[in-house]
Amino acid sequence: MTKEKIVFFGLSSEGYSLASQMAINGADVQIIDESSSSAILLKPEIAKTYTNVVSLREDEPLLAMEPSKIAISKAKYLFFTPRIRKTGQDLKTEVNSKFKDAVGELKEGSSFINCLPTGFRGNDDHISLLEHITGFEAGKTISYFYFPLNDLNKTPDVIGALKKTDEKKILSLLKMDKKEKKLVDISSAEYSHAINTIQRFSNLCSILEVCKFVNRDTKHTFVFNDFKDIYLDDMITGLYDLRMLGSSFESAQTLMYLINGSIRGISGYIKRLIDTIRITLKKNDLKASKTKIVLSWTLDTNEMRGDKIEMLNTIASKLRDYIGDVETSTGSIDTFHHDKVTIVVACSNSDYKEINESQKGEDLFVIKANPLCEI
Repeated sequence: MTKEKIVFFGLSSEGYSLASQMAINGADVQIIDESSSSAILLKPEIAKTYTNVVSLREDEPLLAMEPSKIAISKAKYLFFTPRIRKTGQDLKTEVNSKFKDAVGELKEGSSFINCLPTGFRGNDDHISLLEHITGFEAGKTISYFYFPLNDLNKTPDVIGALKKTDEKKILSLLKMDKKEKKLVDISSAEYSHAINTIQRFSNLCSILEVCKFVNRDTKHTFVFNDFKDIYLDDMITGLYDLRMLGSSFESAQTLMYLINGSIRGISGYIKRLIDTIRITLKKNDLKASKTKIVLSWTLDTNEMRGDKIEMLNTIASKLRDYIGDVETSTGSIDTFHHDKVTIVVACSNSDYKEINESQKGEDLFVIKANPLCEI
């Protein structure tokens, strides 16, 4: 593998996972922690010892570091893997701000790999910005690639390239298993990611919409066992990507109906989950003042996307409108330090298992945040 310098801009879970694999394979890798503007030298032994960003941050090992600007100026390959937390109108501003920080010191002949998902033609804006900031012509004096990361265990099958050049090095860098990646044009990579995203949410929302009716006939819920392990955590994964696709269009067309329908499907599910909590109070004659709600959702706060953090805060805010005592939790829950009945909402499979193993006492209701909203 090449020993040319590889730099990741953004100490995100996705960026760290990819950077670690490259480091273990022998590449010269640095990863920039945006919060400190420092580039960390990621040695193979560090990558093997610390399997994720959380463990790296918690242990705080002694790491070789240098200013991020110097690291970027030496980079042959710069991967853009920032943590994005803004939403709505502020989203584009945050992305552009971090993009400018990332590319400012790039040298001629280097390659920029955008790992942050965009909508259709979203890379056109990044390419224009890249050329404006660096003064280099993308596709000629500087290379541009699109490689949207999402799943830590599975990377995209295709790599979008601004120009179909013989980039054997980028292909070797991104070959994480026996399956070869394919170089395609930028638009084709955007379309491929769009198909995967829309297919996933269309399938998911079909399940969510039909399962609305299942609770009315609980005698046959065993038929729907395949859907019981789909939790809110799974539903929200990739919502950022779907919203970015939705922002690509202004006119009403079939694709927009699919995208908007999926977004409404997720919103409808959140409303149903909150209604389930309210029904639980009513059925069991629980007073809001004597009830505590715990949203149990173990989140990866280092993910590139901030969808899950945003969704958790949104649900908590809506619940507080009629129940004052709402808190969020990760994993095990202490239900014995107060005199209230606790309703726990398990937002992921792992959280549910943790709750199930530690569950004690009778004053505890567990609601699974799955398509059936099981209690």
